[in-house]
Amino acid sequence: MNTFTFRIQIISIIVSLILLLYNIRLIVKGKLREEYAIFWVICTLILVIFSFWRDGLDFLSKLMGVYDPPNLVFMGAIFSIFIYLLHFSIVVSKLQAKNKDLAQKISLLMNKLEANEAKESDFTGNKPK
Repeated sequence: MNTFTFRIQIISIIVSLILLLYNIRLIVKGKLREEYAIFWVICTLILVIFSFWRDGLDFLSKLMGVYDPPNLVFMGAIFSIFIYLLHFSIVVSKLQAKNKDLAQKISLLMNKLEANEAKESDFTGNKPK
């Protein structure tokens, strides 16, 4: 191993460990929810593993029958992005349904409130404010 590749490996180890520590810090401070933190911690752990194990990508690409190891990285990244987008689509769909339900409930409550105020004003003879 020459000095250039050794430096790159050291830099990648340091950067991936900093990213892992930053993710943990966000989780502890409550800025990153646990359901999303799992994805980020797994990604950074994979980066840490491949930073230490230089031949790991070559081994996995041969094991999976991928011609070039960088193609395996892109394939894994694209697959992860699609899975993450699917997860976000599910979350957004649930939130949209809850938002619609809440808007309907608020509308019904406002209608009841206006009806009660109208009954009260008829009863007392005063107009509501």
